[in-house]
Amino acid sequence: MGQHSLSSVSVASLDSASLLQDSPPTSPRTNDSSSIYNKALDLSSIFDGYGKIGNTVTYHALRRFRSTRKPIQKYLFLRDLQLFNPRVYFHLLMTRTEELLPYIYTPTVGEACETYHELPMLTQGLYISLRDRSNIFRKFKAWKQQDVRVAVVTDGERILGLGDLGANGMGISEGKIQLYTAAAGVNPAHCLPICLDVGTNNAALLADPRYKGLRQPRVVGEEYDEFIEEFMAALRDWQPHLLLQFEDFGNNNAFRLLERYQLRACTFNDDIQGTACITLAGILSALRAVGQPLSQQRVLFFGAGEAGTGIGELIAQALVKQGSEAGQPMTITEARQHCWFMDSKGLICAERADAQAGSLAHHKVPFAHAGVGPLPDLLSAVRTLQPTILIGVSTIHHAFNQQVVEAMCEVNPQPIIFPLSNPTCKSECSFEQAAQWSRGSVLFASGSPFQPLCINGEECHPAQANNAYVFPAVGHAAVVTRAKTIPNDVFLEVRRGFLFPSFSRIREVSVKLMAAVAAHMVASGLGSQPEGFNGDWEACCEAAMWDVPCGELVASHY
Repeated sequence: MGQHSLSSVSVASLDSASLLQDSPPTSPRTNDSSSIYNKALDLSSIFDGYGKIGNTVTYHALRRFRSTRKPIQKYLFLRDLQLFNPRVYFHLLMTRTEELLPYIYTPTVGEACETYHELPMLTQGLYISLRDRSNIFRKFKAWKQQDVRVAVVTDGERILGLGDLGANGMGISEGKIQLYTAAAGVNPAHCLPICLDVGTNNAALLADPRYKGLRQPRVVGEEYDEFIEEFMAALRDWQPHLLLQFEDFGNNNAFRLLERYQLRACTFNDDIQGTACITLAGILSALRAVGQPLSQQRVLFFGAGEAGTGIGELIAQALVKQGSEAGQPMTITEARQHCWFMDSKGLICAERADAQAGSLAHHKVPFAHAGVGPLPDLLSAVRTLQPTILIGVSTIHHAFNQQVVEAMCEVNPQPIIFPLSNPTCKSECSFEQAAQWSRGSVLFASGSPFQPLCINGEECHPAQANNAYVFPAVGHAAVVTRAKTIPNDVFLEVRRGFLFPSFSRIREVSVKLMAAVAAHMVASGLGSQPEGFNGDWEACCEAAMWDVPCGELVASHY
């Protein structure tokens, strides 16, 4: 069964007027479980007020959301609310971002992607499959909303830490695109989630009769590259100034595609560049707390995929820039010496057999340093290298065990430990474990959310190094300035970080980041000033942020 069997209705296909239509759309349910689901959540009390945003309707929506117990049911409830009452949905999304975020994105979106083909819901985005070759531009022209300015695209090969989910990867594009609206005020009518269906190597999905994607192995090599080239050309012809975010491509393709298109289109890879930016911001914030410079750090990464090496490269670029600004020049090769990586074979180093044989993956080669022989496991690497910072990007649950954390504490009064893998079930350690094993001394940030703890009589909230602090602001700044490309130095502009503000302040943070990035883009010749610009970038960016077009907003008392 091909992708054409997937129904597609999207709020991104509605303009602002359509968001306020007076009658709800046809029910999205496509299987017999729909009536049971609707009855269980009693959605009628909310949908009867379609198109209104008064206290009663919004209050009932929030109350129903909070009373729904299972995360996946909360996810489905929010999708229904978006479809049947988008005004209420987007009002809640932008005023209750911190509360809703775990259910529209990580960690719940991981479960949603794994079971996407089973869930009683309609797709919100656009599928483009191998069967659409020579017809991709026509598919874009047929999309109901033609004023698209931001798109998130995946090919489903490496969804979070869950692997190849094929066409089910649409869930990650749908979740990610929501954050552009929630965090940076991009009009949802200008947003488009896309999934490229190039097959899947997931045997369980291929054998499942409910799976709606192409039933064939993934294409690779020349055929894959030609398909991507047609997609990029069609997208450029359709919307020349559109921002495209690559999301959750496999390691090999992620690096190749970023290298190929970064200087040809307004595009970036959030897994490589967004993760790197938010992690560097967190590191700098943690270093301010301990009173140490970046130049004195030794960073050990557990995991050497696109996220990890992307972080390492941005750290190296930051060191080079800092050295230049301080009159202490440092080469990029010298800067990379501050970062060490471990993969499934142990410590990546020049002495390792695959490095000697020239078979080491190209993105790992710059970090294969000499001077330390091969080390087989994380604990031996911590004891030998004595890192000041430990970062997990391995998707191996409990990799940071008690011995590892205690070894970090032996050489660091306040160890900086960032288990960044998500969803939560893939995190290298929990906040509670890191706090307990370090006796409360750890400086901690994670990729997935954890509950707060009481430490030494104080309630401590764990920081979440969430890319949503960065990529929506960078992307919207690119839209505002109609940027031609997004080179790596753009992400260095937002490196001065925070560990980390509440998501209730995300739009306030995004305005400042948008202003800094927009000013840099224009000054660097990457973009241009918007029409009517008066010299105040913060005011310009705040004015560009979309809000729910309604007459009666609700007091924030519930």
